[in-house]
Amino acid sequence: MGCSTAPPACTTSSTGSRTTRATARLTELIRERNPDARSLLDVACGTGKHLAELRRSFPDVAGLDLDEELLAVARERLPEVDFHLAPMTSFDLGRRFDAVTCLFSSIGYVSSEETLGAAVAAMAHGLAPGGVLVVEPWLEPSAWKPGHLHLLTVDEPDVKLSRATVAALDEARSIMDLHYLVVTREGVEHFTERHELMLFRREQYFGAFRAAGLVDVERDEEGLIGRGLYLGTKPAS
Repeated sequence: MGCSTAPPACTTSSTGSRTTRATARLTELIRERNPDARSLLDVACGTGKHLAELRRSFPDVAGLDLDEELLAVARERLPEVDFHLAPMTSFDLGRRFDAVTCLFSSIGYVSSEETLGAAVAAMAHGLAPGGVLVVEPWLEPSAWKPGHLHLLTVDEPDVKLSRATVAALDEARSIMDLHYLVVTREGVEHFTERHELMLFRREQYFGAFRAAGLVDVERDEEGLIGRGLYLGTKPAS
């Protein structure tokens, strides 16, 4: 199943030419709804890789994330861009954007349908009239396979890396305990990290978008890496 049952960080769209193709597709979708869009906010922006590409099409960009360490990397990468430390469920930057994006399936990290609604409402609030919200979802419940084994390996001359996990399920929450093994000439390192993401249904995404006052809500089935995209537009008046 490739990256389909791995955490958002596994998405290869975050590197090289795949990032370029992903941001080109995003730009196309936003321009279809708002041809004159110039400003964009990336929520859960991480280290700013998508913003580095998106600012070529949108001259006024900003980023928001809850992880100060990731934002430090983003600020070093894009020192001229404004980055904000805040949760996606309750932020107000005091300005409005022509587009707001939330990628890498980061929306899955909210804890409930209620907080899904709060996050979408906060992002919709950050839109200017006619602005476009684009959210890349995590998997739906039917796509999650508890017990699925996943192994990712890297075999380079100076580093060997493996990441192994078994997919687990707790009601509507997908759980992944990731085990990393990193081998370099300095030695072998092992560490783990846990990812828990909510498995929201399509109707829950549609409901959150509509409850936030967005119109022309739709799902783009292919999306950027096969997980789809949800789009909605803030009414012009």
